[in-house]
Amino acid sequence: MKEAMEIVALSRKTSRLTAIEIMESVFDDFIEFHGDRSFHDDKAIVGGIATLNGQPVTVIGNQKGHEVKENIMRNFGSPHPEGYRKALRLMKQAEKFNRPVITFVNTAGAYCGVEAENRGQGEAIARNLIEMSKLKVPILSIIIGEGGSGGALALAMGNQVWMMEHTMYSVLSPEGFSSILWKDATRSKEAAELMKLTAQDLFGLDIIDFILSETNAEGPLSQEQILKNLKENIGSTIKELSAKTPDQLIEERYKRFRKY
Repeated sequence: MKEAMEIVALSRKTSRLTAIEIMESVFDDFIEFHGDRSFHDDKAIVGGIATLNGQPVTVIGNQKGHEVKENIMRNFGSPHPEGYRKALRLMKQAEKFNRPVITFVNTAGAYCGVEAENRGQGEAIARNLIEMSKLKVPILSIIIGEGGSGGALALAMGNQVWMMEHTMYSVLSPEGFSSILWKDATRSKEAAELMKLTAQDLFGLDIIDFILSETNAEGPLSQEQILKNLKENIGSTIKELSAKTPDQLIEERYKRFRKY
């Protein structure tokens, strides 16, 4: 079994599948929507509509890049307030047209710059949490890389929350944890073990509902196989969740997060 800090390193690899790659491979007819209708289009969050086994769905995710130029353009997957407002616009649209929502989380956290704070970063995250908690359609949230703090939770208040095998989900980074607790960022490996941030840890603690395998007995799975497994698992779960009434979905989501 890999150590926690190894998992952290794997979750940050630029070779990981991106949200757009998943949206274009797992779903059909993906059409990206842009902007929050207030400020501008935050490229750290992508989203739009697509179909899954013939069923219309809304897909939203943090987008990182495979190389430096794209990562700079995407702000390394760290959204500004308008990114969260774009995501919420798409979720409310999904509710209006009765489309399930699938989110893909890969962010070290919300952008913490002065301009983001000036435009209401905290309010934007809080608004997403409030609105997602009472959304009348199914929400499935999947951690596909880093899941950092409230910046991740703002897309992850799902009826079910999944993690890919080599991902992390925590209140802050191991480096930040060790800097705050011990005033020593070099103890990040020790911090990672204490934080219980891996998929295996969080599944054992009943924080997440499912782990999507990235390896088998022979070694790492190909991206094609991972995408195939994603499509099968998402398809069956969305079918199951879509059979529930809006009241059931809201109550189950409420109970899921209240138990912590």
